Amino acid sequence: MAHVFDPGIVSGVLSHMNNDHADDNLLIARAFSSPDAIAATMTGFDGGAGAWRVTAASGEEEEVRVPWPGGPISERPEVRREIVALYDAACLALGQTPRPHA
Repeated sequence: MAHVFDPGIVSGVLSHMNNDHADDNLLIARAFSSPDAIAATMTGFDGGAGAWRVTAASGEEEEVRVPWPGGPISERPEVRREIVALYDAACLALGQTPRPHA
């Protein structure tokens, strides 16, 4: 069973991703789910994967879970590391240059 993070941690990460990194959500959705996605919202995560609601160009929506590239996690700092790894992998898959990470 995947690690379950504290609701405050989940809420904070989702707020940050959906308010500050909406383009990254869409990039991840296009690389790992639907190449024609027009929208993606991060809806949750646990120790095994991140979850996004993805809207395709047809208007169809689906919930997508993308496993963390580094394997299962259980600590808050690992969440950022794995989301950044997903972003980098999405850029590579889509032929885009990732921006530098601070």
